[in-house]
Amino acid sequence: MGWALLGIIVVAAVYAISIYNRLVAARNQHENAFAQIDVQLTRRYDLIPNLVEIAKGYMKHEKETLEAVIQARNAAVSGLAKAKQNPGDPAAMQELSQAEQGVSGALGRLFALSEAYPDLKANENMMQLSEELTTTENKVAFARQAFNDAVMNYNVLRESFPANFFAGWFNFKPAELLDIEDPAKRTAPQVSFT
Repeated sequence: MGWALLGIIVVAAVYAISIYNRLVAARNQHENAFAQIDVQLTRRYDLIPNLVEIAKGYMKHEKETLEAVIQARNAAVSGLAKAKQNPGDPAAMQELSQAEQGVSGALGRLFALSEAYPDLKANENMMQLSEELTTTENKVAFARQAFNDAVMNYNVLRESFPANFFAGWFNFKPAELLDIEDPAKRTAPQVSFT
């Protein structure tokens, strides 16, 4: 009877350790996935001042737009720094998401205005930076998807029985998805046959 009881205790301990290790691994996976977002967003934020500097020479009368782009970029850099401290933290993810929406909107206005400046559109540096920014945007989208997948897996694990007991005991907090809302993607395109 003593050996059977000892065997049950050992099996239960091994099982508990296994659950704890899976929780740690899932948390580390979503933190690593956020590190990939950090790399891509940092690259994006580094490209923006160069883009603005090129545009300044051509868009002297569009000072407000250029300043808005830089302000949005600076807010996003700040949001990213806070999110890096605790990837998955709901408040940090919300702040970063809002900052990213601001950057996307400001860049959209900048590119829309650049259409009125043919010399700027034709500038080789501007075209190269625009292409790099587009490529980086795509990488951000892929990294965000990987992060959100890792967060979902972590949250499912921490909420599943019996891991939810260990998650509570060892303070495994829920992680927040990074949802960067693009209003243009939510709007149906207007088609006109006139």
